[in-house]
Amino acid sequence: MSSHAHPKPAPLEIRFWTPGVLVLFAVMLIGVCFIIARYIGGLAVVTNLDNQHPWGLWIGIDVATGVALAAGGFTTAAIAHVFGRHQYEAVTRPALLTATLGYTFVAIGLAIDVGRSWAMPKPLLFWQGNSVLFEVAMCVVVYLHVLYIEFITIAVERFRGRVNLPGPFSILNDRIERLLALADSILGKTMWVFIIAGVVLSCMHQSGLGSLMLIAPTKLHPLWYTPILPLLFLTSAIAAGYPMVVFETTVATASFKRVDEMEVLAPLTGVTKYLLGIYITLKIGDMIFRETYVYLFDGSIESRSFIVEMLAMIVPWFMLMSPRLRAKRHTLFVACTTVVLGIALNRCNVFLIGFNPPYAVKSYFPSISEIAITASLLCSITFFYRLAVTYLPVLSAPSLASIEKESS
Repeated sequence: MSSHAHPKPAPLEIRFWTPGVLVLFAVMLIGVCFIIARYIGGLAVVTNLDNQHPWGLWIGIDVATGVALAAGGFTTAAIAHVFGRHQYEAVTRPALLTATLGYTFVAIGLAIDVGRSWAMPKPLLFWQGNSVLFEVAMCVVVYLHVLYIEFITIAVERFRGRVNLPGPFSILNDRIERLLALADSILGKTMWVFIIAGVVLSCMHQSGLGSLMLIAPTKLHPLWYTPILPLLFLTSAIAAGYPMVVFETTVATASFKRVDEMEVLAPLTGVTKYLLGIYITLKIGDMIFRETYVYLFDGSIESRSFIVEMLAMIVPWFMLMSPRLRAKRHTLFVACTTVVLGIALNRCNVFLIGFNPPYAVKSYFPSISEIAITASLLCSITFFYRLAVTYLPVLSAPSLASIEKESS
Protein backbone atom coordinates (compact mmCIF):
# COMPACT_ATOMS: atom_id res chain seq x y z
CA MET A 1 0.00 0.00 0.00
CA SER A 2 1.33 3.42 -0.87
CA SER A 3 1.96 5.84 1.92
CA HIS A 4 0.00 8.34 -0.14
CA ALA A 5 -3.18 6.27 0.02
CA HIS A 6 -5.59 7.27 2.75
CA PRO A 7 -7.86 4.45 3.86
CA LYS A 8 -11.04 5.16 5.75
CA PRO A 9 -10.56 6.05 9.42
CA ALA A 10 -10.79 3.02 11.66
CA PRO A 11 -10.30 2.11 15.33
CA LEU A 12 -6.74 1.14 16.21
CA GLU A 13 -6.01 -2.49 16.94
CA ILE A 14 -3.78 -1.77 19.93
CA ARG A 15 -3.65 -2.61 23.62
CA PHE A 16 -5.10 0.30 25.57
CA TRP A 17 -3.61 -0.21 29.02
CA THR A 18 0.14 0.26 28.71
CA PRO A 19 2.69 1.44 31.31
CA GLY A 20 2.47 4.95 29.85
CA VAL A 21 -1.33 4.99 30.13
CA LEU A 22 -1.10 3.79 33.73
CA VAL A 23 1.22 6.73 34.50
CA LEU A 24 -1.28 9.12 32.91
CA PHE A 25 -4.06 7.59 34.99
CA ALA A 26 -2.03 7.92 38.20
CA VAL A 27 -1.40 11.64 37.54
CA MET A 28 -5.12 12.08 36.82
CA LEU A 29 -6.00 10.52 40.20
CA ILE A 30 -3.58 12.83 42.01
CA GLY A 31 -5.23 15.79 40.33
CA VAL A 32 -8.69 14.51 41.33
CA CYS A 33 -7.57 14.45 44.98
CA PHE A 34 -6.53 18.11 44.78
CA ILE A 35 -9.79 19.01 42.98
CA ILE A 36 -11.78 17.39 45.80
CA ALA A 37 -9.71 19.40 48.31
CA ARG A 38 -10.45 22.56 46.32
CA TYR A 39 -14.21 22.02 46.55
CA ILE A 40 -14.08 21.08 50.23
CA GLY A 41 -11.80 23.87 51.45
CA GLY A 42 -12.13 26.49 48.71
CA LEU A 43 -9.56 28.11 46.44
CA ALA A 44 -7.43 29.34 49.34
CA VAL A 45 -6.60 25.77 50.35
CA VAL A 46 -5.04 24.76 47.03
CA THR A 47 -3.98 28.00 45.29
CA ASN A 48 -1.78 31.04 45.80
CA LEU A 49 -4.44 33.34 44.36
CA ASP A 50 -5.49 36.50 46.21
CA ASN A 51 -7.47 39.68 45.59
CA GLN A 52 -4.60 41.22 43.59
CA HIS A 53 -4.06 38.03 41.58
CA PRO A 54 -7.58 36.66 40.97
CA TRP A 55 -6.41 34.36 38.19
CA GLY A 56 -3.29 32.31 37.75
CA LEU A 57 -2.00 29.12 36.18
CA TRP A 58 -5.44 27.64 35.55
CA ILE A 59 -6.52 30.64 33.48
CA GLY A 60 -3.16 31.16 31.75
CA ILE A 61 -2.61 27.50 30.78
CA ASP A 62 -5.83 25.56 31.18
CA VAL A 63 -8.13 28.17 29.63
CA ALA A 64 -6.33 30.79 27.52
CA THR A 65 -3.64 28.46 26.16
CA GLY A 66 -6.07 25.55 25.84
CA VAL A 67 -8.50 27.60 23.75
CA ALA A 68 -5.70 28.88 21.48
CA LEU A 69 -4.18 25.45 20.86
CA ALA A 70 -7.58 23.88 20.18
CA ALA A 71 -7.84 26.15 17.14
CA GLY A 72 -6.75 23.29 14.87
CA GLY A 73 -10.34 22.05 14.95
CA PHE A 74 -11.86 25.06 13.24
CA THR A 75 -8.89 25.85 10.98
CA THR A 76 -8.82 22.35 9.47
CA ALA A 77 -12.62 22.35 9.17
CA ALA A 78 -12.40 25.68 7.35
CA ILE A 79 -9.75 24.62 4.83
CA ALA A 80 -11.16 21.13 4.19
CA HIS A 81 -14.89 21.79 4.16
CA VAL A 82 -15.46 25.53 3.72
CA PHE A 83 -12.69 26.16 1.19
CA GLY A 84 -13.04 22.73 -0.42
CA ARG A 85 -9.46 21.46 0.03
CA HIS A 86 -10.58 17.88 0.54
CA GLN A 87 -7.03 16.51 0.43
CA TYR A 88 -6.72 17.67 4.05
CA GLU A 89 -9.65 15.61 5.31
CA ALA A 90 -7.23 12.93 6.55
CA VAL A 91 -6.30 15.18 9.49
CA THR A 92 -9.69 16.76 10.20
CA ARG A 93 -10.92 14.02 12.54
CA PRO A 94 -7.81 14.01 14.77
CA ALA A 95 -7.99 17.81 14.86
CA LEU A 96 -11.70 17.65 15.75
CA LEU A 97 -10.95 15.18 18.55
CA THR A 98 -8.18 17.40 19.92
CA ALA A 99 -10.45 20.45 19.82
CA THR A 100 -13.32 18.58 21.49
CA LEU A 101 -11.11 17.34 24.31
CA GLY A 102 -9.38 20.70 24.60
CA TYR A 103 -12.60 22.66 25.01
CA THR A 104 -14.07 20.04 27.34
CA PHE A 105 -11.17 20.41 29.73
CA VAL A 106 -11.20 24.20 29.30
CA ALA A 107 -14.73 24.07 30.71
CA ILE A 108 -13.59 21.77 33.52
CA GLY A 109 -10.68 24.10 34.28
CA LEU A 110 -13.06 27.05 34.47
CA ALA A 111 -15.37 25.15 36.82
CA ILE A 112 -12.40 24.51 39.10
CA ASP A 113 -11.11 28.10 38.92
CA VAL A 114 -14.37 30.00 39.42
CA GLY A 115 -14.92 30.66 43.11
CA ARG A 116 -18.68 30.15 42.94
CA SER A 117 -18.93 27.28 40.49
CA TRP A 118 -22.66 26.88 41.12
CA ALA A 119 -23.20 30.31 39.53
CA MET A 120 -21.61 29.37 36.19
CA PRO A 121 -24.98 28.76 34.43
CA LYS A 122 -26.11 32.33 35.24
CA PRO A 123 -24.88 33.87 31.92
CA LEU A 124 -27.31 31.54 30.15
CA LEU A 125 -30.17 33.05 32.15
CA PHE A 126 -29.09 36.66 32.70
CA TRP A 127 -27.77 38.08 29.45
CA GLN A 128 -25.44 41.07 29.36
CA GLY A 129 -24.78 42.07 25.79
CA ASN A 130 -22.28 44.78 26.74
CA SER A 131 -19.93 42.32 28.44
CA VAL A 132 -17.01 40.77 26.57
CA LEU A 133 -16.89 38.00 29.15
CA PHE A 134 -20.54 37.20 28.37
CA GLU A 135 -19.68 36.95 24.66
CA VAL A 136 -16.74 34.63 25.38
CA ALA A 137 -18.82 32.47 27.72
CA MET A 138 -21.69 32.08 25.28
CA CYS A 139 -19.42 31.37 22.31
CA VAL A 140 -17.46 28.72 24.22
CA VAL A 141 -20.66 27.04 25.47
CA VAL A 142 -22.25 26.98 22.02
CA TYR A 143 -19.03 25.95 20.25
CA LEU A 144 -18.50 23.09 22.69
CA HIS A 145 -21.95 21.78 21.76
CA VAL A 146 -21.13 22.22 18.07
CA LEU A 147 -17.96 20.15 18.54
CA TYR A 148 -19.90 17.34 20.19
CA ILE A 149 -22.49 17.40 17.43
CA GLU A 150 -19.72 17.13 14.83
CA PHE A 151 -18.19 14.27 16.80
CA ILE A 152 -21.50 12.40 16.88
CA THR A 153 -20.98 11.47 13.22
CA ILE A 154 -17.84 9.53 14.20
CA ALA A 155 -19.74 7.62 16.88
CA VAL A 156 -22.59 6.90 14.46
CA GLU A 157 -20.16 5.54 11.88
CA ARG A 158 -18.60 3.27 14.51
CA PHE A 159 -21.73 1.83 16.12
CA ARG A 160 -24.52 1.93 13.54
CA GLY A 161 -25.46 -1.63 12.62
CA ARG A 162 -23.25 -2.98 15.42
CA VAL A 163 -25.33 -2.32 18.54
CA ASN A 164 -25.53 -5.59 20.48
CA LEU A 165 -26.15 -4.93 24.15
CA PRO A 166 -26.13 -8.10 26.27
CA GLY A 167 -28.75 -9.59 28.58
CA PRO A 168 -31.63 -7.40 29.75
CA PHE A 169 -30.21 -4.38 27.89
CA SER A 170 -30.86 -6.10 24.56
CA ILE A 171 -34.34 -4.58 24.43
CA LEU A 172 -32.62 -1.24 23.78
CA ASN A 173 -30.78 -2.43 20.67
CA ASP A 174 -33.49 -1.53 18.18
CA ARG A 175 -34.17 1.84 19.78
CA ILE A 176 -30.51 2.79 19.77
CA GLU A 177 -30.17 1.70 16.15
CA ARG A 178 -33.13 3.89 15.21
CA LEU A 179 -31.58 6.84 17.04
CA LEU A 180 -28.27 6.28 15.25
CA ALA A 181 -30.04 6.08 11.89
CA LEU A 182 -31.97 9.27 12.66
CA ALA A 183 -28.79 11.09 13.71
CA ASP A 184 -27.02 9.93 10.57
CA SER A 185 -29.90 11.14 8.39
CA ILE A 186 -30.22 14.55 10.03
CA LEU A 187 -26.52 15.32 10.45
CA GLY A 188 -25.75 14.17 6.93
CA LYS A 189 -27.95 17.00 5.62
CA THR A 190 -27.15 19.71 8.18
CA MET A 191 -23.49 19.19 9.06
CA TRP A 192 -22.43 22.10 6.86
CA VAL A 193 -24.38 24.42 9.17
CA PHE A 194 -22.42 23.24 12.22
CA ILE A 195 -19.08 23.44 10.40
CA ILE A 196 -19.69 27.07 9.42
CA ALA A 197 -21.04 27.85 12.90
CA GLY A 198 -17.91 26.35 14.45
CA VAL A 199 -15.62 28.53 12.34
CA VAL A 200 -17.58 31.70 13.13
CA LEU A 201 -17.90 30.99 16.86
CA SER A 202 -14.18 30.21 17.15
CA CYS A 203 -13.20 33.50 15.52
CA MET A 204 -15.50 35.35 17.92
CA HIS A 205 -14.26 33.94 21.20
CA GLN A 206 -10.58 33.73 20.18
CA SER A 207 -10.59 37.50 19.70
CA GLY A 208 -12.86 37.92 22.72
CA LEU A 209 -10.21 36.49 25.04
CA GLY A 210 -7.90 39.30 23.94
CA SER A 211 -10.67 41.85 24.46
CA LEU A 212 -10.87 40.82 28.11
CA MET A 213 -7.49 42.42 28.77
CA LEU A 214 -8.41 45.78 27.23
CA ILE A 215 -9.97 46.78 30.56
CA ALA A 216 -6.61 46.41 32.34
CA PRO A 217 -4.31 49.09 30.83
CA THR A 218 -2.62 49.78 34.18
CA LYS A 219 -2.09 46.10 35.00
CA LEU A 220 -0.83 44.62 31.72
CA HIS A 221 2.75 45.37 30.68
CA PRO A 222 3.07 47.76 27.67
CA LEU A 223 4.82 45.06 25.61
CA TRP A 224 1.50 43.21 25.45
CA TYR A 225 -1.17 45.79 26.11
CA THR A 226 -2.44 47.18 22.81
CA PRO A 227 -5.81 48.21 21.33
CA ILE A 228 -5.37 45.51 18.70
CA LEU A 229 -4.97 42.73 21.29
CA PRO A 230 -8.21 41.04 20.10
CA LEU A 231 -6.82 40.95 16.54
CA LEU A 232 -3.50 39.57 17.79
CA PHE A 233 -5.28 36.83 19.75
CA LEU A 234 -7.33 35.86 16.69
CA THR A 235 -4.45 35.84 14.20
CA SER A 236 -2.14 33.98 16.60
CA ALA A 237 -4.79 31.29 17.23
CA ILE A 238 -5.31 30.85 13.47
CA ALA A 239 -1.54 30.70 12.97
CA ALA A 240 -1.27 28.04 15.69
CA GLY A 241 -4.03 25.85 14.23
CA TYR A 242 -2.06 23.95 11.60
CA PRO A 243 1.18 23.65 13.64
CA MET A 244 -0.92 22.09 16.41
CA VAL A 245 -2.34 19.63 13.88
CA VAL A 246 1.21 18.74 12.80
CA PHE A 247 2.31 18.34 16.43
CA GLU A 248 -0.65 16.16 17.37
CA THR A 249 -0.55 14.06 14.18
CA THR A 250 3.21 13.48 14.37
CA VAL A 251 3.09 12.43 18.02
CA ALA A 252 0.10 10.15 17.35
CA THR A 253 1.61 8.45 14.30
CA ALA A 254 4.92 7.92 16.11
CA SER A 255 3.24 6.64 19.28
CA PHE A 256 0.86 4.27 17.48
CA LYS A 257 3.42 3.28 14.81
CA ARG A 258 1.35 4.61 11.93
CA VAL A 259 2.50 5.92 8.57
CA ASP A 260 3.16 9.65 8.77
CA GLU A 261 0.96 12.11 6.86
CA MET A 262 3.75 14.18 5.32
CA GLU A 263 2.00 14.43 1.96
CA VAL A 264 -0.78 16.27 3.83
CA LEU A 265 1.17 18.05 6.56
CA ALA A 266 3.84 19.63 4.39
CA PRO A 267 1.37 21.50 2.11
CA LEU A 268 -0.74 22.38 5.14
CA THR A 269 2.17 24.17 6.77
CA GLY A 270 2.77 25.95 3.49
CA VAL A 271 -0.35 27.92 4.45
CA THR A 272 1.02 28.47 7.95
CA LYS A 273 3.95 30.53 6.74
CA TYR A 274 1.50 33.19 5.52
CA LEU A 275 -0.71 33.06 8.63
CA LEU A 276 2.27 33.23 10.96
CA GLY A 277 3.80 35.99 8.85
CA ILE A 278 0.64 38.09 9.23
CA TYR A 279 0.73 37.68 13.01
CA ILE A 280 4.44 38.54 13.27
CA THR A 281 3.96 41.61 11.06
CA LEU A 282 1.07 42.85 13.21
CA LYS A 283 3.02 42.20 16.40
CA ILE A 284 6.19 43.98 15.33
CA GLY A 285 4.30 46.78 13.57
CA ASP A 286 2.23 47.45 16.68
CA MET A 287 5.36 47.54 18.84
CA ILE A 288 7.03 50.05 16.50
CA PHE A 289 3.90 52.21 16.21
CA ARG A 290 3.41 52.40 19.98
CA GLU A 291 7.20 52.69 20.57
CA THR A 292 7.13 49.96 23.20
CA TYR A 293 10.45 48.65 21.89
CA VAL A 294 12.03 50.84 24.60
CA TYR A 295 11.12 48.08 27.08
CA LEU A 296 12.80 45.31 25.08
CA PHE A 297 16.22 45.43 26.73
CA ASP A 298 15.50 46.79 30.19
CA GLY A 299 16.58 43.50 31.74
CA SER A 300 13.20 42.73 33.33
CA ILE A 301 11.59 39.30 33.28
CA GLU A 302 8.88 40.77 31.06
CA SER A 303 11.38 41.89 28.41
CA ARG A 304 13.21 38.55 28.43
CA SER A 305 9.96 36.61 28.20
CA PHE A 306 8.77 38.81 25.32
CA ILE A 307 12.02 38.24 23.40
CA VAL A 308 11.77 34.47 23.86
CA GLU A 309 8.14 34.59 22.72
CA MET A 310 9.03 36.48 19.54
CA LEU A 311 11.98 34.21 18.76
CA ALA A 312 9.64 31.22 19.11
CA MET A 313 7.61 32.74 16.28
CA ILE A 314 10.28 34.22 14.01
CA VAL A 315 12.71 31.27 13.96
CA PRO A 316 10.10 28.63 12.93
CA TRP A 317 8.65 31.12 10.44
CA PHE A 318 12.00 31.18 8.62
CA MET A 319 12.07 27.38 8.80
CA LEU A 320 8.60 27.10 7.30
CA MET A 321 9.56 29.47 4.49
CA SER A 322 11.89 26.75 3.15
CA PRO A 323 10.12 24.03 1.08
CA ARG A 324 13.12 21.77 1.68
CA LEU A 325 12.78 21.99 5.47
CA ARG A 326 9.00 21.58 5.34
CA ALA A 327 9.45 18.35 3.40
CA LYS A 328 11.46 16.79 6.25
CA ARG A 329 9.42 15.26 9.04
CA HIS A 330 11.82 16.10 11.87
CA THR A 331 12.42 19.73 10.95
CA LEU A 332 8.72 20.27 10.28
CA PHE A 333 7.90 18.83 13.70
CA VAL A 334 10.51 21.04 15.40
CA ALA A 335 9.24 24.16 13.64
CA CYS A 336 5.58 23.47 14.44
CA THR A 337 6.31 22.50 18.04
CA THR A 338 8.19 25.76 18.49
CA VAL A 339 5.21 27.71 17.14
CA VAL A 340 2.89 25.87 19.55
CA LEU A 341 5.19 26.65 22.48
CA GLY A 342 5.45 30.28 21.32
CA ILE A 343 1.66 30.71 21.29
CA ALA A 344 1.43 29.04 24.71
CA LEU A 345 4.11 31.41 26.02
CA ASN A 346 2.21 34.38 24.57
CA ARG A 347 -0.93 33.47 26.49
CA CYS A 348 1.08 32.92 29.68
CA ASN A 349 2.83 36.26 29.15
CA VAL A 350 -0.46 38.11 28.75
CA PHE A 351 -2.31 36.47 31.64
CA LEU A 352 0.59 35.75 34.02
CA ILE A 353 4.01 37.29 33.34
CA GLY A 354 2.81 40.62 31.97
CA PHE A 355 -0.15 40.95 34.33
CA ASN A 356 1.07 42.89 37.38
CA PRO A 357 -1.49 44.69 39.56
CA PRO A 358 0.10 47.98 40.68
CA TYR A 359 -0.94 47.59 44.33
CA ALA A 360 -0.04 43.94 44.80
CA VAL A 361 1.81 43.34 48.06
CA LYS A 362 3.36 40.09 46.81
CA SER A 363 4.05 38.36 43.53
CA TYR A 364 2.16 35.31 42.32
CA PHE A 365 3.64 31.88 41.76
CA PRO A 366 1.43 28.79 41.33
CA SER A 367 1.19 26.34 44.20
CA ILE A 368 1.99 22.65 43.96
CA SER A 369 -1.75 21.96 43.93
CA GLU A 370 -2.32 24.27 40.96
CA ILE A 371 0.52 22.62 39.04
CA ALA A 372 -0.78 19.14 39.91
CA ILE A 373 -4.32 19.93 38.71
CA THR A 374 -2.99 21.44 35.47
CA ALA A 375 -0.80 18.35 34.90
CA SER A 376 -3.85 16.18 35.62
CA LEU A 377 -5.96 17.98 33.01
CA LEU A 378 -3.19 17.67 30.39
CA CYS A 379 -2.81 13.97 31.14
CA SER A 380 -6.59 13.56 30.93
CA ILE A 381 -6.59 14.99 27.40
CA THR A 382 -3.88 12.51 26.38
CA PHE A 383 -5.68 9.63 28.12
CA PHE A 384 -9.03 10.25 26.45
CA TYR A 385 -7.39 10.92 23.08
CA ARG A 386 -5.87 7.43 23.22
CA LEU A 387 -9.20 6.00 24.38
CA ALA A 388 -11.03 7.63 21.46
CA VAL A 389 -8.61 6.57 18.72
CA THR A 390 -8.52 3.03 20.12
CA TYR A 391 -12.26 2.47 19.87
CA LEU A 392 -13.50 5.04 17.33
CA PRO A 393 -12.64 5.64 13.65
CA VAL A 394 -10.45 8.74 14.03
CA LEU A 395 -7.05 8.01 12.50
CA SER A 396 -6.84 7.02 8.86
CA ALA A 397 -3.11 6.38 8.39
CA PRO A 398 -2.32 2.64 8.08
CA SER A 399 0.04 1.00 10.54
CA LEU A 400 3.66 0.37 9.63
CA ALA A 401 3.15 -3.32 10.37
CA SER A 402 0.40 -3.59 7.76
CA ILE A 403 2.59 -1.80 5.18
CA GLU A 404 5.46 -4.21 5.83
CA LYS A 405 3.12 -7.20 5.66
CA GLU A 406 1.63 -6.16 2.31
CA SER A 407 5.02 -5.30 0.81
CA SER A 408 6.39 -8.70 1.75
